[in-house]
Amino acid sequence: MAKWPDLAVLELVVGVDDYGSLSAASRQAGLAQPNASRSIRVLERQLGMTLLQRSPTGSTLTPQGTVVAHWARRILAETRQMLQATDSLRAERRTALTVAASMTVAEHLVPSWLGTFGKLHPEVRIHLLVHNSAQVFEDVTSGACDIGFVESPTIPRTLHNLTVARDELVVVVHPKHPWTRRRQPISIAELASTSLLVREPGSGTRITLDLALAEYQRAAPLLELGSAAAIRTSVLAGMGPSVMSTLAVADQVKTGELKIIPVQDLVLHRALRAVWNGPRQLSGPEAELVRLVRSPRTSQN
Repeated sequence: MAKWPDLAVLELVVGVDDYGSLSAASRQAGLAQPNASRSIRVLERQLGMTLLQRSPTGSTLTPQGTVVAHWARRILAETRQMLQATDSLRAERRTALTVAASMTVAEHLVPSWLGTFGKLHPEVRIHLLVHNSAQVFEDVTSGACDIGFVESPTIPRTLHNLTVARDELVVVVHPKHPWTRRRQPISIAELASTSLLVREPGSGTRITLDLALAEYQRAAPLLELGSAAAIRTSVLAGMGPSVMSTLAVADQVKTGELKIIPVQDLVLHRALRAVWNGPRQLSGPEAELVRLVRSPRTSQN
């Protein structure tokens, strides 16, 4: 079987058919005629047949050349359609942005981020997926989203990441919980041995807590819940203590509905990160979103 021909030389063959000579076809293609002739000869060797009838007055297609021109025309038309389709896909890619965010980030930060982004870029359609950190990693890896935001302390090595914000985990209880009457901080061992209201496995908050208490004997969870909002409601109802992001309990702590319990020698600061797949250098709407999120003005909102 002959080698794959170059598309540019197929355009020359079609040009000869359209304009009646190689000289006219080469002018239309913006090529010097000697270069056009050389390309045709290469194609003839590849196909094993003569495509041009050469004469002192010019070069025209042979019968075989006419057949090749017919098929070349179809190939070029399909190629143009493919390029138009990829142009459309690229345009669609730049006017749509799918974001996946873990629960804490999605509930307390992403709405203001996307609101600001939407005002600056009204032409970009935004889709938000809300999962725990483990599922966000899967979405980013599979291409189900363009960029993810997580609070997990562990990031898959196959993904790129960049710190965009920070928060802190604290122990919170109902104001009538016995720990509120303690004059001294509780110990890490006591926290570990207490049944807590916790997020489900795969949550960034759960992973952070499990890593912090990994060296201690752990009590079984009091209850596993799928969102910070559900845990906050349970703590407010007096069901038990929990370790939660300050983002999730700031309002309730301010009003006195929840109390923060200090833990001796335990400070759970953590980075909130953007994660993405593919090239290390972000581009398009996702790059603009990360730039906006990291700007001091947005961070203060």
